[in-house]
Amino acid sequence: MFVAMSMIPAGDLCGKLLTSGGLATPGFVAWSRFAIGTVLVLPFAWRGAWPLFADWRLWLRAALLSGGILSIQIALQTEPLANVFAAFFVGPIVSYVLSMLLLREPATTLRSLLMALGFCGVLLVVRPGLGGSANLVWAVLAGVFYGGFLTTSRWLSHLGTPLQLSLTQLLISALLTLPLGLTALPAPSLSTAALTFGSAGFSMLGNLLLLFAYAQAPASRLAPLVYFQLIAAVSLGWWAFDQWPDALTWIGLGIVVSAGLLSARLRR
Repeated sequence: MFVAMSMIPAGDLCGKLLTSGGLATPGFVAWSRFAIGTVLVLPFAWRGAWPLFADWRLWLRAALLSGGILSIQIALQTEPLANVFAAFFVGPIVSYVLSMLLLREPATTLRSLLMALGFCGVLLVVRPGLGGSANLVWAVLAGVFYGGFLTTSRWLSHLGTPLQLSLTQLLISALLTLPLGLTALPAPSLSTAALTFGSAGFSMLGNLLLLFAYAQAPASRLAPLVYFQLIAAVSLGWWAFDQWPDALTWIGLGIVVSAGLLSARLRR
């Protein structure tokens, strides 16, 4: 789970370099990520995977992933990497609540309070109506989609192997976002190709490892570990753009990470 949560921000960094630099649109980045991921996974997962495409629940899961990836790419086009990922972290909270309500997974008062504290940290970053960027709303929406995706990943983990489930989410998402990709093809260049393949490769490997993790542990226990993405996002934002969060964002980041790590350490 830790390795997966480090790879996903690296893929989004490549996507940000594409969109913020005017090399590609968020729609193309989302579609190419799914299309290239499908090609990479297909040779290892095609046996036994095709009957899964008849299950409507896997189409719902892929639609949630598609909405999340597209929304976060729109946010990354203008916003710092660390701010976007901090706002995105309503996702674990959404996953935690949905896991309790829909999957009947156990919850404790202390874990619920820590999740609420993490949400307060997200609000400090987004600061709705108090000077926060309106584009960060897209990051919050991405987190809502992703929280649903995390929960459905746990719900449907028994339907196939992690590789088979990875193929379904990538191929279905590629089909759903196909119009966005084909109508906004970028001008070919070496840098565009490298960043496009980097975006897809890091994302695919991260989500594949995520599936392995969710096949072995409850979503409510794994959800807090998603906060490790923040550490990678801050580091990558500093390295690539020399962007440091402002004071309130640092406070929000600290609250989000602290609440997530404390929640992860709880035995129940």
